[in-house]
Amino acid sequence: MKTPFMHLILSGIICVAVLVGYSMWYAVITAQSAAVTSLQNQINAKTETVNRANTTRVALAEIASDEIAVQSYFVPESGVVTFIDSLEAQGRSFGAALNVLSVSTEGTTAQPMLVLSLSIKGTFDAVMRTLGAIEYAPYAISVTTLSVVQDAKNSWHADLKIRVGSSIASTTDAL
Repeated sequence: MKTPFMHLILSGIICVAVLVGYSMWYAVITAQSAAVTSLQNQINAKTETVNRANTTRVALAEIASDEIAVQSYFVPESGVVTFIDSLEAQGRSFGAALNVLSVSTEGTTAQPMLVLSLSIKGTFDAVMRTLGAIEYAPYAISVTTLSVVQDAKNSWHADLKIRVGSSIASTTDAL
């Protein structure tokens, strides 16, 4: 026959064994939880880095398109002759004779400016329309000097100097 005291001792031993087992498993699970938390923090940091890189890529793509738009307002180094030809073609389209008297550069190496001396001959309407087309051309143009003189009854002559923003040839343009 088992006595109640034996039952108490046996249940105490089982209780202590369960508590020891529980403590061991708790320690193992806590260690694994800390390892999982550390891995999750590393994953979050890497994900944040990737997200920042993607955001940066998108911003750079937007800036690149904006840069192309801004650069379209400047005459590239390699496009000076084309620009002069377009000015002369505009003058002809309005019935005026546009001649480029001189071309020079000024400004800094980082942002050069073209200085053009132009002469426009034709009727008053043709000269003024040509002047307007030059002034409002889609370039960074500023008229520095302008004189309009009547040569004959229906013949006008305009002399002007303009400054046009220029862009230097970059290494990416050559590729």
